[in-house]
Amino acid sequence: MTRLSDLAVGQHATIEHLGGERAFRRRLMELGLVPGTSVELVGVAPLGDPLKLVVRGCILSIRRAEAADVGVTGTVRATAESLVEAPSAATAPVT
Repeated sequence: MTRLSDLAVGQHATIEHLGGERAFRRRLMELGLVPGTSVELVGVAPLGDPLKLVVRGCILSIRRAEAADVGVTGTVRATAESLVEAPSAATAPVT
């Protein structure tokens, strides 16, 4: 099983398993990292820690050591089309 910490920037995966201590697993679930949830690694800090993730439309950061306790499946590299954001209602012209 691939670990969340093993993803490359731009890869998408699905949370399969949460490891670690009970309090740690609970905190990850409170942040939205539950089995079956899609996650994307969007950035890594210059020294390699922490990792910047998009989960359920929210951006969050977790330590690489914590990400190593999260098992993921279905890793897919992002395509150019998925990296282009659709215009939001706030930026759409008003007619």
